[in-house]
Amino acid sequence: MQTNFTLAQLADPHVAESEQILRKCVHCGFCTATCPTYVTLGNELDSPRGRIYLIKDMLENDRAADTEVVTHIDRCLSCLACTTTCPSGVDYMHLVDHARVHIEKTYKRPVMNRLTRAILAAVLPYPRRFRAALALARIGRPFAGVLRGEALKPFAAMLALAPSSVPAPSPFARPGRHEPQAERRGRVAILTGCAQPVLDPAINEATIRLLTRLGVEVVVPEDEACCGALVHHMGREERALASARVNVDVWTREIEAGGLDAIIITASGCGTTIKDYGHMLRLDPAYAGKAARVSALAKDITEYLAGLELPAHTPKGITVAYHSACSMQHGQKITTAPKQLLKAAGFTVRDPAEGHLCCGSAGTYNILQPDISAALKVRKVKNIEATKADIIATGNIGCITQIRSGTATPILHTVELLDWAYGGAVPEKLRGLPLA
Repeated sequence: MQTNFTLAQLADPHVAESEQILRKCVHCGFCTATCPTYVTLGNELDSPRGRIYLIKDMLENDRAADTEVVTHIDRCLSCLACTTTCPSGVDYMHLVDHARVHIEKTYKRPVMNRLTRAILAAVLPYPRRFRAALALARIGRPFAGVLRGEALKPFAAMLALAPSSVPAPSPFARPGRHEPQAERRGRVAILTGCAQPVLDPAINEATIRLLTRLGVEVVVPEDEACCGALVHHMGREERALASARVNVDVWTREIEAGGLDAIIITASGCGTTIKDYGHMLRLDPAYAGKAARVSALAKDITEYLAGLELPAHTPKGITVAYHSACSMQHGQKITTAPKQLLKAAGFTVRDPAEGHLCCGSAGTYNILQPDISAALKVRKVKNIEATKADIIATGNIGCITQIRSGTATPILHTVELLDWAYGGAVPEKLRGLPLA
């Protein structure tokens, strides 16, 4: 793609990076076939190619974002299926990140949209606030029907997604060290997370139990912050970078104190962002090197387990539909490890049709874009249920929450099934079912 940026514009390193990304696009349109919003809406401007044109025009002309640009960029899930499909290597992730920062700086959103985003940014990254919000949501759920109109749809979506009950805080979320229960094989830190330990603490509990049984010391560091993904995707870059710096300092302290083989992440959405810390902080001379080291150590739990020698199991007679989260398959390019681990643990694994398409969760997308999200959820659940599987497994809490709201088939994190297979108790979600 030909670009026409001035030398003055290219002096900005963010603009210079975006210009290099834009130049790689050859307008082929392969991305449209795998873009969930284009497949759903059929609008060229709701495809990666269409958004690239909008971003190029906005940045080249050094123009404030307008309603048309914001509408179509907001509809992007950042699922990154387009980057998997693109034959030219267009780095769409960093391009749309830049566009969102530009939007945040130059566009004044309608008041209710600003309020919704402010609430999400003020609540979700903080577990105590999030827990309190879920308690209020249970009280407010009976009134969800009165929240009509476009401006109130996100609040109705929040109430619909809120669980009927919230697990008690887990002792595994407290800072500390969990000693290996077998011959020592390594030392890792684990990201506790923000929403996940509130919604489903069993995921990190299963991870710590499994790793320590396998001989791995697990550190839950003090002073950990949100990974920054939520505000990063809202274009609130300074807040995202502040969170990244906090975590880089926390994990650097653990690296220097006792060494780390990996930083284990059990939510693939967080993993994609943490693996990008090196890029996000590349212009900060105080953090660039440390952030790159942290990103290099970041591993999804299945990615780490795939590097350990695990015993093979006989078939369990249980069929698992594996839903590959977008942030896992497109963001981190982890596609085979989770399925291979499940098969080695004795499960029969089935791939749903259209596995490349997003389920519609995408962080806060199912709140901010509830109609498109609902359509994608229906499509995803239909494909998963067509496998006739006993259980659904995935590696991201957002996907778990989204898909669970549309099906009666039990859905668990992949590591919960692996913990069960390698000596752990039956996951609570499966207790009482014939298969358990």
